[in-house]
Amino acid sequence: MDLVEFERHVRNEPAARRYLLKRCFPGGDPICPRCACEKVYRLADQRLRCGGCRYTFHEFSRRFLNRGGLSCRDWLRLLKLFELELTANRMAPELRLSYNTVYKAMTTLRLSILAGALDAMQLMHVSSGLDLGLCERPAADDSHAALNRYPVFGIIEKNGWVFIDLLPQVQAETVLHFNLHFSLKLTRMGSIIYTDRYQRYDALMFCGDDGLPLNYVNIRGRSAYVDSLSGSFWSFARARLRRFNGVTPRRFPLYLKELEFRYNHRSDDLFPLLADRLCALVPEQTQS
Repeated sequence: MDLVEFERHVRNEPAARRYLLKRCFPGGDPICPRCACEKVYRLADQRLRCGGCRYTFHEFSRRFLNRGGLSCRDWLRLLKLFELELTANRMAPELRLSYNTVYKAMTTLRLSILAGALDAMQLMHVSSGLDLGLCERPAADDSHAALNRYPVFGIIEKNGWVFIDLLPQVQAETVLHFNLHFSLKLTRMGSIIYTDRYQRYDALMFCGDDGLPLNYVNIRGRSAYVDSLSGSFWSFARARLRRFNGVTPRRFPLYLKELEFRYNHRSDDLFPLLADRLCALVPEQTQS
């Protein structure tokens, strides 16, 4: 989206709302976010009601856009700054919002990106053990609910496309064990650890904290395979990860899936793609 068109959509709140409504309902008419029924009518208080399941809702109900309490105009301005890769610290004064408000909105946007990924069902399934903050986790005694505190991801790039796979069968401690006892090359970038080639993957990667013995990672005289690749996903992602302040193991999957999205759409206009993700319905986390 060029600057002239963007300014047209953010000139006032009604214009911004019209733009986002078109992304929510490309066909023009609202549909029920619960059952997808098209028989919807408006109530006297301007809310909508489904003629099928009788659900009462607003235009943005059950959508990522409805999280965070931002106006439509602020959402569009945040999308533009996110497209330009500004950090929350730099966005807050630009938007005249608090840092916490901007950070929460950026987290919501990253969740929407993850929810649109090809492997979203795996990542959001309770058996993944990821604590993404998409919805409340099930009770601690659920057999599938063991928290995967340090999820390990496999990075593979083919024909200019990158795929970042969650590897639930691989533990961070196992990767460290392979380094100490089987000479698997590791490289450390702050709290982020990545390996040399492993099976079909260009690298394994995870984010640690004080709960892991990262100081014992043996990296002397070693360089991972992905560090030798110029113009690759990792050269694209490494510079960006260094700009993120204090990436935590819990949020690391969100940053990785954002970078996967950015890399795979590096030749596209990101703004409408981000708007579509933000306007998408929030999926229910699979419990079975």
